[in-house]
Amino acid sequence: MQIRTDYRDRVLYMCLSGELDEHNAALARRDADRLADVHAQSERAVFDLGEVSFMDSTGIGFLIGRYKKFRCYGIPVYLTNPTLATDRILQMSGVYRLMPKI
Repeated sequence: MQIRTDYRDRVLYMCLSGELDEHNAALARRDADRLADVHAQSERAVFDLGEVSFMDSTGIGFLIGRYKKFRCYGIPVYLTNPTLATDRILQMSGVYRLMPKI
């Protein structure tokens, strides 16, 4: 799992790439939390899921945990470009009620 970032116009974009599962979530969690701390002045955070090749319940936990982290700073979180399989998991789990898809 890799996270590429772009920060422009007070929006933090995080592009996730690879598998978001039990084996990769810890590193991704550490990186995303560090980004939240560094960019605490952001107006919003956007997770781009277009390159996520696999996500299980650990991935859902990762996203909800990052939602809570950013919420501590008052930063709304959005999701974009989920793959078909990822989109289905996120719909069924109700994640879009916390983090809308844009």
